[in-house]
Amino acid sequence: MNTTPTETHPIIADDLAIQDGSTNVYADLGYPDDKDMLVKAGLAQEIAQIIRSRHLTQQRAADLLGMTQPKLSDMLRGRFRGISQAKMMDCLNRLGRDVDIVVRKSPQRGVLGQTHVVVG
Repeated sequence: MNTTPTETHPIIADDLAIQDGSTNVYADLGYPDDKDMLVKAGLAQEIAQIIRSRHLTQQRAADLLGMTQPKLSDMLRGRFRGISQAKMMDCLNRLGRDVDIVVRKSPQRGVLGQTHVVVG
């Protein structure tokens, strides 16, 4: 059994290849909109944390957020393709959170910029 991973040779355990992933699981899975999905996942995670900390039912939270309970349930389960980033930011506003959008120059010249969710 191979127990030392390298860039070209993954660990083999119980006939399964195990490789290190990137910081974006959606990219690792081959999603074409991987960056958007990662941002939405970060926003959904923060929404879920606030709902949990306030001990809200999904129905009460959905009412506060201006969406149906099934739509909220989908979002909290990672099914957020039909929900825009703008709607998710609106949800955070409705939960009493400020959302700041900061635009800055990418540190690497000629490289596409990136979008990150940072919770402060």
